[in-house]
Formats: sequence, C-alpha cells, structure tokens
Amino acid sequence: MIAKLDHFPMTPQEYFEWEEEQPVKYEYMNGEVYAMTGGTIPHNDLAVNLTTLLKNHLRGRGCKVQMADAKVGVSEQGPFYYPDVMVSCDEGDRQATRVLYHPCLIIEVLSPSSEAFDRGRKFQNYRQIAELQEYVLVSTEQRLLECFCRNAQGVWELYTYGEGDRVMLSSVGWEGSVVEVYEDVMLEGGER
Repeated sequence: MIAKLDHFPMTPQEYFEWEEEQPVKYEYMNGEVYAMTGGTIPHNDLAVNLTTLLKNHLRGRGCKVQMADAKVGVSEQGPFYYPDVMVSCDEGDRQATRVLYHPCLIIEVLSPSSEAFDRGRKFQNYRQIAELQEYVLVSTEQRLLECFCRNAQGVWELYTYGEGDRVMLSSVGWEGSVVEVYEDVMLEGGER
C-alpha cells in the first residue's frame, strides 16, 4: 500500500540519503516518493510463507531471497520499489547492501489499494529488468497465484494457479502447492 508524499522532486541519491532518516519506507518513481503503509496479517503471512519456502529451496545455491525491507532498482536512476518477496541469483547482487538490481523473481502480495498499480505501472517498470524471468501476483482474498513468465522470445505469458494446483517457478526451480503457499493464512474474506 502506498501514499504519495507532497515533497519536492529528488534525485536518486537525494532519495537514498533522505529515506535513511525516515521512520517509514518510501518507494521512488520519477523523482517522487511514496510512503509504504501497513499491510494486513494475511498479506504478511503470505510473504512469510513464500520467503520461507524459497529460502529453504535455495539454501546453499548462492541466491538471495529477500522480503519487504529489501529494495529493488529498475535501474540506477529508479524507480525503486519494495517488493513483498524477491530472489536474485546474480553475482552483481551478492554483495548488495541497499538495492538489488538483478532479481530473477519478484512476488507482490496484492492489496486492494495497490492491486491496480502492481498489475499496471509497476509491472511495466519491472519488465525493464533484463534478468527478471517471473513476476507473481498473490491474492489475499482467494487462493490464487498469477505467474507472469518471460518466454525464450521475451514475451510474457500468464499461468494461473488456484486451489489444489501445483505451482512451478522455473526461474528458481521451485515446485510446490498452492496449499503450501496459503498454509495458516486467513483470507481477507474470512476463509481459512
């Protein structure tokens, strides 16, 4: 969830320096900053489940699995976002301390206030990351994952996974079930 801050336009370097002094996280796009507001418990539970599943799967393989507090840069000039979960297996990101620039997988857990942005402009920007192979949208209202995969021709294809399906994230070689992703998650509609 994001809220635009009324502030003068900043360069990326000004944004980095300014954000370090702030009590909350801010995303950066075209010189503007947007406050990251709190999410729901189902949102957090899904991010934790996905991070745990991926971290366990990738242990010892040289990949970084990050969540929520890790920033991704589309380029050194931005935009800069805080995906819910991301994975980078790129040598250029192994020593990163502020920003990852080469993720192969980005996952966003959807919330009503940011769903349109996550599906639209943010995905449009993420597609500029050459190493990105998969972008996954995870619903908090129903057991549903939408996986956008870049094929060999560079075209993005959509694969949808629902209740009872097996999920394949080829960018990291992970296969699991929708049940695992939604383990112990109370959906926002009240269903478990």
